[in-house]
Amino acid sequence: MREEVVVSEYDPRWVEDYHEERNKIMMVLAEICVDFKHVGSTSVPGLGAKPLIDMMAGVHELNDVEAVHMEALGQLGYEYVPKSDFPERLFFRKGQWRAGTHHLHIYKYRSLEWTDNLLFRNALRRDTEIMQEYYALKKKLEQQFRHDRVGYTAAKASFIQSVIRKARLYDE
Repeated sequence: MREEVVVSEYDPRWVEDYHEERNKIMMVLAEICVDFKHVGSTSVPGLGAKPLIDMMAGVHELNDVEAVHMEALGQLGYEYVPKSDFPERLFFRKGQWRAGTHHLHIYKYRSLEWTDNLLFRNALRRDTEIMQEYYALKKKLEQQFRHDRVGYTAAKASFIQSVIRKARLYDE
């Protein structure tokens, strides 16, 4: 199966899906999880997105996540995917490779990465102009990178970083 980038219209069921998955994951991470958030485009009401639920769990230290947690997440269908280029997080995917349905990112709570994810999400929620600009970019890139999810994600990076830089100024 070839990977495919498809940006769907906003679906309010994404929020329901997030809550269902959150409840399952919290059964596993309850004693180590400080905070849990819905992030990514599916967390922004009205924003079209790849139908992929991104979730973020905050822990005091990444090594709080032990083998028992990883095994239990695996039983829920979440495969640990080591990413040596992102040592600041643990990444779990549910669904097929490059066609996952859910991503779980575990970060140190209140780390730069944790904060940046929330700054970006909140900027999109707060400013419909930024949200619409992001949606237009995503639709353009959907055509350009139809069978290249990695390229699609990389092509959005400068826009995302620009929004985060502005959001840091706004939140100071």
